[in-house]
Formats: sequence, structure tokens, C-alpha cells
Amino acid sequence: MPLAVLAEFIINGPPPWMPDPWLLLKAGTGLGALAVTKRYMSGAASTAERVMHGRVVLITGGTSGIGAATTYEMARRGAQVVLLTHVAASDPFLVEFIEDMRERTGNHLIYAEHVDLTSLHSVRQFATRWIDNAPPRRLDMIILCAATLTPPGGSRTETAEGVETTWMVNYLANVHLLAILSPAIRAQPFDRDVRIILTTCSAYIGSPPLDAVLDKKDWSPGRAYARSKLALMSFGRAYQKHLDAYKRPDELPMNARVFLVDPGLSRTPGTRRWLSRGSLWGLLLYVLLYAFSWLFLKSPEMGAQSILFAVFQESLIRLPGGRLIKECMVVDCARKDVDDEAIAKKLWESSDKLIERVEKDEAVRRARAKKELEKIEEEATTAEKVDEIESLLDTIKKGKASEAKKSAASSKKPKAGGGKAARGKNHNPSQCHPVFFTDKLRRQPPFALAGLPSMSSRHVSPVAQGYAYQDGQRGGQKPRL
Repeated sequence: MPLAVLAEFIINGPPPWMPDPWLLLKAGTGLGALAVTKRYMSGAASTAERVMHGRVVLITGGTSGIGAATTYEMARRGAQVVLLTHVAASDPFLVEFIEDMRERTGNHLIYAEHVDLTSLHSVRQFATRWIDNAPPRRLDMIILCAATLTPPGGSRTETAEGVETTWMVNYLANVHLLAILSPAIRAQPFDRDVRIILTTCSAYIGSPPLDAVLDKKDWSPGRAYARSKLALMSFGRAYQKHLDAYKRPDELPMNARVFLVDPGLSRTPGTRRWLSRGSLWGLLLYVLLYAFSWLFLKSPEMGAQSILFAVFQESLIRLPGGRLIKECMVVDCARKDVDDEAIAKKLWESSDKLIERVEKDEAVRRARAKKELEKIEEEATTAEKVDEIESLLDTIKKGKASEAKKSAASSKKPKAGGGKAARGKNHNPSQCHPVFFTDKLRRQPPFALAGLPSMSSRHVSPVAQGYAYQDGQRGGQKPRL
């Protein structure tokens, strides 16, 4: 059958309903070119696999973009993932994200810790809690994916602690976190494969030199971002040397490795913010031209492949640390100053001094704020007590005034005449006491003595009648029923 169709096509030509062959060829060539371009721009995919059950992984920036794709792959393989987020663990978005991730991966060992990378104090609080444990907590991996940037044309901003935002989030917070967690990393057993992943970007190639100060006059969003990534790479190399210099008590070699990873250009929220220049018109243009972004930019899942290669590839543990990984392979850095020890030492010392100064200033500020808060609370407590006392005094005054009104009204009330007046004048209730009945009184009720008709004995109360009899005798009146 296929041969007959092919022979008919060659002898008699294509059927009339078939489009022009040249048109089909052109369309096929175009679609093939698009497919090849898309495959090339998507980058290499990692084929490495590794058992992650029981391993503890710390991830920053794990709720969006490449970080979210990395979190999914870690959790899908059974790792215990701790997300370090800038929002509280009770944030509705974060709660929904974790629940969705647990449902998709079937892994319930996904948690969140509040770590605001714009605050050195927040970083110290988390890292101190983590290392303050005996025996040391298990720690297998630290993946630092969080980064920020200012859109083109944006102005320079600073954190609440007075540090430029891009420098703080992309570099200084990571330095502070790793410096405090260093004892926990070095305390891991020798047979535990500990890896530290620092994400960078190709923008570091155009960074100004690290030994040159980037002041406010020369500052620009592109320079600030590129410089922060170059500084992070230089620190990563120096941090690997810092770990290698540690002598373990068992005299075995250090088992921790630092890897620098360049994921490539991907369709992440940061890239979208950069391309749209942080404006609504730019966002609209990005949506209209989304086909070009889809074609030339990686998806977050493909952007995470180099990170997954650095995490899963078992042969990397046998290589020296501080290597750069791009497109799932080990490559050389494009800047020589990354390996400059003098620049790295100067950068490390200046970073330590900046961290120390900022933390001291913030400690003084927090102490002052605490004293002011205590003073305000004390004043509020004193005012509350004063209000309570004044309210009590007002209540007492109102009660006395009410009693005075009642006594004045009772004194103005007209007195009753006749026997009641005489009785009220001569009668003293305090002298009313029980009567000691005599035999005569027991035989004759007081009614008979007073000349009143007798009553049935079952209606007579000797005590009550005794009182009535005495009152009647004292008041000069007949006893009243």
C-alpha cells in the first residue's frame, strides 16, 4: 500500500488537495529551526540521580522561580527541606505553597523558617538557633538561590539597617549566614557529603573591580547586581579555603564542598522584572512579546538543572571545592580576580567590619527602642491605675451624695399622728426583749388579759404574744394582732 501511494505520487504528481510542496518545505524548515533553537536555548538537562531520603537541605529563595523548581526536585526525592523565607511561616501564601508542595511530592518534611535577608539580625537569630543544639543538627546541603535586583532606571535603595539592598541580599546576608553556620558544617561526620551551592549569573563578567568602591555617584542597577555576584563568587572560593584549613578532631580531610552555579537566563520573576523595567507598560510589552521570552529564555525547571547537577552528581565530591558549574558541566571563571587571594582577603575583612558595625548599631537601636517601649508601657500602667483610683473616688462620692439625698428626703417626710407618734416617741426597739411568762400568762393568753376575745390556741404564739403584750403594756396601748 505505501509503495502504491508513493508510485502514484511520483508518476501522476501530488493530488490537487495537497498544498504546494515548496510551501511545506519552507514551513517544515521554519518549525525545525524553531525546535532546534528552543532546544539549544533550554540548555543541558541533568541526568544525575541521588538518594535524598533523610538528608536535610536549607534553601533560600525556594518559593519562586528556579528556587521553587529546586525545592520540588529535592522534596520529590525525599529530602527534608527547610525553606528560609523573608515572610513569617504563618503567611497565607507560604502556607498554601507548602501544602501544595507536600501534596504534589508526597513529602511532608517541608518546613519554613523566617529569615529576612535584608536584616543581619534576622539572619543571626536563625543561624544561632540552628547551631545552638547538642549534638549538632544534621546538615547536608545549603542552597542559596535568593537574589534581588533594581529594575533599569530605578534609584538606589537601602535596607532598614543602612546597607544598599542589592549588596545586602545578594552578598552580605549570605556571608553572614555561612559564617555563623560554619561550626555546624565542620561538625558533620566525615562520611556525610555536605555541599554548599551559591548561585551566580553571567552578569559578573561586566562587574567593576571589587577593590574599587562603588559609591552613590557611580551606582547603577546593572553595576550593583554584577558586583554583588562577583563578590559572592570570590567569597565562595575563599570560604572553601576556610573549610579546608580546618583540622578535624579525627584528622580526616574536610568533607564539605562549595560550588558556584550559573543557571543561565530563565523566565523567573527577577528576569521578568528586569525586562519590564518594573513598570506596568513594560509588563504589558513583556506579555505581548512573550513568544520571544519563551523561545530564548529557559524555563525555571531547565534553569534548575545545573543546580541539580551540582547536588546529585556524586563525582563532584572528589574534585576541589569552589568550582563553577554551568550547563551541567564544570567550567572556568571568566574573571581572574575571582581567584585573587589579596582581593578576597580584603573583601572578607571589609565584610566582617561592615557586619560588626551594622550589628552594633542595630543592637543599640533595639536597646533604645526597648527602653522607650518599657517607658511607654509603664506610663500606660500608671495612667490606668490613676484612672482606676479616680473612678473609685467618683463612685464613693456619688454614693455619699445619694445617701445625703435620702437622709434629707426622710427628714422632710411628715410624721404620723396619734398613737403612732406617741409610740414612736416612747418606744425604744433596743429595750424589746423576750417576756418571761408566768403560769398565769401561760394559762391565759395576752388577749384575755387585755380584754380581747380569746382565740384558738393553735393560732397563738406565746413568744410573739409575749412581745406584743409587753409592747402594749409599755406603750399604753392594747396589743395589736
